[in-house]
Amino acid sequence: MQLFDRTLGQWLEHWAAVSPDKECMVYSDRNLRFSWKELDERVNNIAKGLIAIGVGKGTHVGIWAANVPDWLTFLFACAKIGAVYVTVNTNYKQSELEYLCENSDMHTLCIVNGERDSDFVQMTYNMLPELKTSQRGHLKSERFPCMKNVIYIGQEKHRGMYNTAEILLLGNNVEDACLEELKKEVDCHDVVNMQYTSGTTGFPKGVMLSHHNIANNGYLTGEHMKFMADDKLCCCVPLFHCFGVVLATMNWLTHGCTQVMVERFDPLLVLASIHKERCTAVYGVPTMFIAELNHPMFDMFDVSSLRTGIMAGSLCPVELMKQVQEKMFMRVTSVYGLTETSPGMTQTRIEDSFETRCNTVGYDYEFTEVKVLDLETGEECPVGVQGEMCCRGYNVMKGYYKNPAATAEIIDENGFLHSGDLGIKDPDGNYRITGRIKDMIIRGGENIYPP
Repeated sequence: MQLFDRTLGQWLEHWAAVSPDKECMVYSDRNLRFSWKELDERVNNIAKGLIAIGVGKGTHVGIWAANVPDWLTFLFACAKIGAVYVTVNTNYKQSELEYLCENSDMHTLCIVNGERDSDFVQMTYNMLPELKTSQRGHLKSERFPCMKNVIYIGQEKHRGMYNTAEILLLGNNVEDACLEELKKEVDCHDVVNMQYTSGTTGFPKGVMLSHHNIANNGYLTGEHMKFMADDKLCCCVPLFHCFGVVLATMNWLTHGCTQVMVERFDPLLVLASIHKERCTAVYGVPTMFIAELNHPMFDMFDVSSLRTGIMAGSLCPVELMKQVQEKMFMRVTSVYGLTETSPGMTQTRIEDSFETRCNTVGYDYEFTEVKVLDLETGEECPVGVQGEMCCRGYNVMKGYYKNPAATAEIIDENGFLHSGDLGIKDPDGNYRITGRIKDMIIRGGENIYPP
């Protein structure tokens, strides 16, 4: 195995050259299909549109949407021109949206209609009332001085906002040479993604991740499941989180396989997509797998094409893992980590025993050092002794945006990132997560680990 120095844009262009006509992204429910060449061409056109409205190297572009077809188009467009895409949680309320946009110095916000009981268009107008009286591209907001554009991902028109068609039209006026020049300036160690996380303490902080961080984490994640170019990965987890945008999308991108997208989780749609597209892998948190297994129409679908996947996000019950293996034919792996570690620190491997895959979070990723450190001395704990899970390697974030103090609190002088999680290393070299430091009981100044 190796680490690659390609940017996300270079990965996309690699597959557009190597397998241009291969199906790369599919929305099975609407029979929408992109080849690698078609996706790359659309990304270039969107990228030129972004250039036309002032987006360039280092510009922060927010994406506030479920897994809509152009979500990844905007991601790769930002990556190609050196911009930073900022993922925005679709569950955010008004105050959370405003905090993120202000803290991230966001220049351009890309939105859809909304989710459930949240109207993203109205919430954006609440945040930026000047939009309704501003010419597109000339927004001036006293509270959000960096914000210049809002893009509606779709064909609808909203006052003060561009829509996708208009961005593509503007891009027609930008020379290909301009895009090529910006692409040359992008380095794999540049920040390409910012994800907001509360981390271990305090207000949400912008985790700065590079092309090198996330592309390699996705690549190694896929290697642990023996991914090949003929695999088809059903992605039903949200792209605004590392689970979707790294463990799924960066795995797909670096292996040149096919990603079958589900816009928002629906167990029936997931089962139908697996059946129709003959998916070989699917990801989810335990509640997603429970919903799929317990769906009254489960037996109507053929899911025998499945072979692997990831169950993560919370404790994975043994009985559930057993059902998934027996009824969905999957050797499920587990990934442990944080947004700050891109996110994978440890992972079980597809060839591990059922017991190992059920009861541990596996061992460290290649090119990564994971240690359990004593909370008092900072020394490495012996096997079987509980301490804090810590990590050093290519996957550690570049830091928290505009917050060097918080960065210094979580990354020590030796380069180890402190997770805030308690764990132990077993005699076989696998790790088990045993709790959170913040949940420890303090008695008389003495730390007493929870059972």
